[in-house]
Amino acid sequence: ISGYSLVIQARDSGIPPLSSSVTVNVDISDVNDNSPVFTPANYTAVIQENKPVGTSILQLVVTDKDSFHNGPPFTFTILTGNEEEEFTLDPHGVLRSAVIFKHMVATEYVLCVQAKDSGKPQQVSHTYVQVRVIEESIHKPTAIPLEIFIVTMEDDFPGGVIGKIHATDQDVYDVLTYTLKSEQKSLFKVNSHDGKIIALGGLDNGKYILNVSVSDGRFQVPIDVVVHVEQLLQEMLQNTVTIRFDNVSPEDFVGLHMHGFRRTLRNAVLSQKQDSLHIISIQPVAGSNQLDMLFAVQMHNSGFYKPAYLIQKLTNARRHLENVIRISAILEKNCSGLDCQEQHCEQSLSIDSHSLMTYSTARISFVCPRFYRNVRCMC
Repeated sequence: ISGYSLVIQARDSGIPPLSSSVTVNVDISDVNDNSPVFTPANYTAVIQENKPVGTSILQLVVTDKDSFHNGPPFTFTILTGNEEEEFTLDPHGVLRSAVIFKHMVATEYVLCVQAKDSGKPQQVSHTYVQVRVIEESIHKPTAIPLEIFIVTMEDDFPGGVIGKIHATDQDVYDVLTYTLKSEQKSLFKVNSHDGKIIALGGLDNGKYILNVSVSDGRFQVPIDVVVHVEQLLQEMLQNTVTIRFDNVSPEDFVGLHMHGFRRTLRNAVLSQKQDSLHIISIQPVAGSNQLDMLFAVQMHNSGFYKPAYLIQKLTNARRHLENVIRISAILEKNCSGLDCQEQHCEQSLSIDSHSLMTYSTARISFVCPRFYRNVRCMC
C-alpha cells in the first residue's frame, strides 16, 4: 500500500460540543528491497551460422516489484561466457550477435547475464542464457498459390484483410518473412510476419497479379497471388436468387465446394456461353448451421435473367447440383412466418458494402459484402 488518507476529528467538552476535522495524508516511501526478476528464470536460444553481425538472438524480460524509481530502467551486463566478445547486449535487454558464427567452430555458448535496477542501493539478479549455433538453412520455403475473389459495390470498397499466404519451411528454426514489390504498395500490403494480404480502399474492377515472395533469410521464393475484383451493379440485386445449403461453414464451402459448384451451376443456368454468372455474397444464416449463396446471371447482351426463370432452371438441375453439395432450399422470396400469400409478399435486398466478410483458406479466399433481406406483406 503506497499511502493512507486519514480524517481526524477534535471535539471539545463544551455544551454544545464543537469540533473540527483535518485530513492527514501518510505516504509510504518505497525501499528498494526487491531484486529484478527474469522471466523465465533461464533462457535457451538458437542462431543459425552465417547470420550477419547484429542479428537479434533473444529479448530478455525483467520485472521489479518495487516502485518505478526503484525499478527500471535496468542495466544489463554479460558477466561470463563472452570472453571473445561474440555477443552484445543493448540497454533494452536484446542479445545480438557481434560476430558471424560458424557451426564447425562452436555449437554452444553459455552466458551469465546480470540485471541491475535503478534503486539506491541497487539490487541485482542473474540469469543463464544458453545459445546454440545451428547449421544455416538448407531447405527453401514452400508456399501455396493463393487466388482471391473480391465482390464490392461499385467504387465503394473500404479495404481490409483479404487473405493469408500459407508457407512452410523444413528448417525448424527458420523465420519466414513476406515482401511485396514496391510498385504495388499503393493498392495492397503484405504483413511481413504472418503473410496476411491487405487491400487498400478504392480497388477498380479487374484482375491483379501480386509480386509476393517469402524468404527464410537465405532463400527467397516467389508466390503466385491473383486477386479478382468484381464490382456489383444495382440491377443485379433486383434479379438475385438464393441457394441455401445445410451443414456447411463458409470456409468449407469456399475451400472445398465453390469451384466445383460454380462450374456445375454455370452448366445448369447459363443459356449461352457468353452469359455471366455472378456470385454476389456468401453468408451464414443466423442461428443455424445453414449457408446462403446469393447469385445473379447476366445475359451476354447486358440484361439479367429474371429470378423465376433461374429458379426453374435450378429446379430442373437440382439433382446434378447436389452431386457437389446438398441443397436445403432454393429461394427467390423468403416470406416464411408472414401470413400472406406468395404473390402478395414483397422482398427487398440491401448490401452493406462497408461490412465485408472474408472467408479465407490456404488456396482460395472470398471477400464479399454483407447483405440484408427484408420482406413484408402487401395484402
